[in-house]
Amino acid sequence: MTEGARVNGVHTAGPPALVPVIEARRIDPVAALAIDGPMTAKWLEAFLRDELLGRRGIGRAVLGLSGGIDSAVVAYLCARALGPQNVYAIRMPYRTSSADSLRDAQLVIDELGINAQTIEISDAVDGYLRAAPDADARRKGNVMARMRMLTLFDQSAKLGALPIGTGNKTERLMGYFTWHADDTPPVNPIGDLFKTQVWALARYLHVPMRVIDKAPSADLEANQTDESDLGITYAKADQILNLILAGYRDATIVARGFAWADVGLVRRRVDGTHWKRHLPTTALVSGTAINEFYLRPVDY
Repeated sequence: MTEGARVNGVHTAGPPALVPVIEARRIDPVAALAIDGPMTAKWLEAFLRDELLGRRGIGRAVLGLSGGIDSAVVAYLCARALGPQNVYAIRMPYRTSSADSLRDAQLVIDELGINAQTIEISDAVDGYLRAAPDADARRKGNVMARMRMLTLFDQSAKLGALPIGTGNKTERLMGYFTWHADDTPPVNPIGDLFKTQVWALARYLHVPMRVIDKAPSADLEANQTDESDLGITYAKADQILNLILAGYRDATIVARGFAWADVGLVRRRVDGTHWKRHLPTTALVSGTAINEFYLRPVDY
């Protein structure tokens, strides 16, 4: 066959079988993830002020500060947007949590001068788990995550502060979060940043290097890391995810130098966790269902 093909609106000569290779050369997966630190920070600070002060009339923010990179970056953004006196960081360790996590969170608290409190969740979690003695590690982790969110929303009511989300785009696309826990806060400034972009922003914001350099972990089990759970590094996953979102086929992504196994792993996680990225599905019995019909102007 000598018939050409049209790729992303551009006519390419040669047989269609060569199109994936031609497509693959059009994008540098690493460069495509580069961000402008000052511009990104400025935009996200404006977003926080608009969502809290402008739309809700709330001048305080509360977040769970784990000692990890994501919550640290969110704490820095909130402090810059609202002032450190209006930011409340809640540390919520379980009895098996790493002591390093508490120390790393304290580094952020000290650097920013934000308000902080430590609320131990062990008794609350164990109280439930006594009624569920067969709970495996995954169920226990979900209970901890949801207890932390319960604590965060209760502190929100106490402080008059809006809960702020700390989940990044990679975790959300890969489904690597606890449904109705990590995804629950109504405002999330880093939800459209891949993990590698969060690291880049952290460097611009001067987050302590100890926090930046540590291996990402949900800290639900000893010696657990995100990348060991996912089966792929964040750097590689982000590049593949970005190509998937740009509409590239798996064969095209592989032609760019990625392994079939890695592309397949990422694709399965994205496709298999679509339900986690949506509000509860509502049965429609009218023409005015909330979220299906009724939206605030900014949602259109």
